[in-house]
Amino acid sequence: MRGTMKIFWETFTIQPKHPFKISRTTGHEAGAERVWVHIECDGVEGWGEADPNSYYGESADTVIAALEQMRPVIEAARGPEALESIERDIERAVNHSGSARAAVSTALHDLVGKRAGLPLWKMWGLSPAEAPPSSFTIGIDEPDVLRRKVEEAADYPILKVKLGTDRDEEVLRIIREGAGDKVLRVDANAAWEAEEALEKIAMLADFGVEFVEQPLPPADRDGYRFLHGKSVLPVIVDESCVNSSDIPGLVGLADGINIKLAKCGGPREGLRMIHTARSCGLQVMMGCMLESTLGIAPAAHLASLLDYADLDGAALLAADPFVGPGLQGAEIRVGDGPGLGVERA
Repeated sequence: MRGTMKIFWETFTIQPKHPFKISRTTGHEAGAERVWVHIECDGVEGWGEADPNSYYGESADTVIAALEQMRPVIEAARGPEALESIERDIERAVNHSGSARAAVSTALHDLVGKRAGLPLWKMWGLSPAEAPPSSFTIGIDEPDVLRRKVEEAADYPILKVKLGTDRDEEVLRIIREGAGDKVLRVDANAAWEAEEALEKIAMLADFGVEFVEQPLPPADRDGYRFLHGKSVLPVIVDESCVNSSDIPGLVGLADGINIKLAKCGGPREGLRMIHTARSCGLQVMMGCMLESTLGIAPAAHLASLLDYADLDGAALLAADPFVGPGLQGAEIRVGDGPGLGVERA
């Protein structure tokens, strides 16, 4: 099936229920700007969402600039089915802007799925029932707000707790008191140094935490090597692992990786990361940015390949402009609709 593709985009804003605070920043109080990408071919339209993160030097403006660079590649391709070569050419044209490439990759996959009449999970030969439950994220906040957030997360048996301040033990105690025997996971967002992290991890273990994510700065290889030999909890890295080429070098430094499609460049690279991590003996988690159901959907289709999931980005929103695959409580649900299975709300 051959046809000329056209790409279009528009910006939109999502608003979290609560200001989303992590160790290095408080963000999105006034909403987060996202870019909705449409790729059309023969009257069928594929959708994707760019979720830029300032940590990686991205914004809606950089996304749009990258999309302009990608336009000639997409519009010169004869149909979307040659995904491998199209994405290779896109990466050559734009070797940055992971979120822009993720939006285009997602839209191309959505378009191929719609033209084939298959949901993405069937195209990939996966079994959605095997997906692990998702955690729900509790950002850093004042004690009364933390208690309210835990109450709002009543439907989630796993909570991911953001730490990385001088109040870490207090925050964790408040959440454990409200959460009862729920599973707790901790994300420090690179806030600690190695010796400090070792002490913090011992404290986390006393609170029954399952694992710790990104305790050290991304480039602190010596620190991760030190922790790997001494930590009583598994260590999962996020900011230290952007794409598949980073994974082999993490052997002996961490127990697992956290993949984010907006970080790595989309579902095709995400799938490559999953298989690379498995071949290196590392566990696999998939997370997300603050994003709508459109942004979460491709990760939901891949979720049966994961050990751990943190796909609550849309659940953290005050209002979601899209409906489709995502969370029902902690359960990750995808349907039989072709492509992503996403529609406007």
